[in-house]
Amino acid sequence: MLDELTFQLQKPQVWVGLFLTLVVAYALYRFGRTLLRALEGHLSPRLLAALKWLWLAVVSLGWLAVATQVAYLPSVPVLFDLGGDIVDGFRHRAGQGVVIVAVALIAWNLISVISARVVPDDEFTRRTVRVQTLKGVVESTLRVVIVLSALIAFLQTLGLNATSLLAGVSVLGLAVSFGAQSLVKDVFTGFFILLEDQYGVGDVITVNSGQLSGNVEKLNLRMTALRALDGTVHIIPNGQINTVSVSSKDWSRVVATVDVSYNANIDDALRILKQVSEELAADPDWKEHFLDVPDIQGVTQLMPEGVTLRALLKVLPKSQYAVGREFNRRIKIAMDQAGIEIPSQHRSLNFGNAPLEVRVLQGGPAAQAPAAPDAARADTQDRTRAPVPPSLSRDTDDELT
Repeated sequence: MLDELTFQLQKPQVWVGLFLTLVVAYALYRFGRTLLRALEGHLSPRLLAALKWLWLAVVSLGWLAVATQVAYLPSVPVLFDLGGDIVDGFRHRAGQGVVIVAVALIAWNLISVISARVVPDDEFTRRTVRVQTLKGVVESTLRVVIVLSALIAFLQTLGLNATSLLAGVSVLGLAVSFGAQSLVKDVFTGFFILLEDQYGVGDVITVNSGQLSGNVEKLNLRMTALRALDGTVHIIPNGQINTVSVSSKDWSRVVATVDVSYNANIDDALRILKQVSEELAADPDWKEHFLDVPDIQGVTQLMPEGVTLRALLKVLPKSQYAVGREFNRRIKIAMDQAGIEIPSQHRSLNFGNAPLEVRVLQGGPAAQAPAAPDAARADTQDRTRAPVPPSLSRDTDDELT
């Protein structure tokens, strides 16, 4: 028998046949394990484990039997005859159908395994965005192809003419397309969104001039899913997207504005604005977010409430929110330390024409010490060290305006 096996293994077709039968055996094994997994909770763990080992033994014995038939080893009578019976059984329609389902199941799981190994970088870049987006699109497309191919092959095993079936489906699809023009528009729009890299998974976008905004959680050829700041998920068909404003593409900018009163020294205020901006850009904890030195634009508006000063900070995508919050904290402390007033709204109270009685209590428990001035309170604060690190999450639309 050993000489006979050595002679048969010299033939390339034997190796090809052994490999194909091994693939089919593995497919059947995975198919059986999937069915057994569906029985978890209905059977005892010991019985379930015994069934798994039994199924492994059956598949292994079946493959050995078929292998003896493929290698043509009649000197192994029991396995050779069993292999012939198994091959004859799989030549029938039922056996072919089982093999098709098993192979389709392997291909389905293989797509999940391969896509799980494609892990984008932690750093937010355009490559990461494209990888995350194309990963989901390619995965869903391949699964549709697997299902359609398995369905056509299964129908062929039942004796149906696949060519006629595809022709009928194509005519039906053409008729349906006229009634589903919005779906076709969604697919075409989604295709060009992916092709031109307009936006992708992980980007922060605003759709249709501010109607909806959020972080892109999912994007495929048909729809875009946005996660709003409050956790709401907006599902938008791609065909209904007319304009898109992307806040996280290539680079971002913090429009750092501060208002001071008309009584303030504008030159001192501008020097403080420049000092705080450059101090933030040079801070070791924040300099990695900056792409350029701060641009101090100076006085940009004279409003009834006060004078507006502005600086522009060019930063990495999606860093503008945290950098802007840290700038607001530091500029408030710096202005208080310099004694420069940031204007606030004042409200007048009218008590009517009736006389107003005021009582002054001295030495009582209700007496309170006068509040410390802003400069004195600011001296106790360290603007270079935030007590609570600012959040990296994006701002709401109200905060942006």
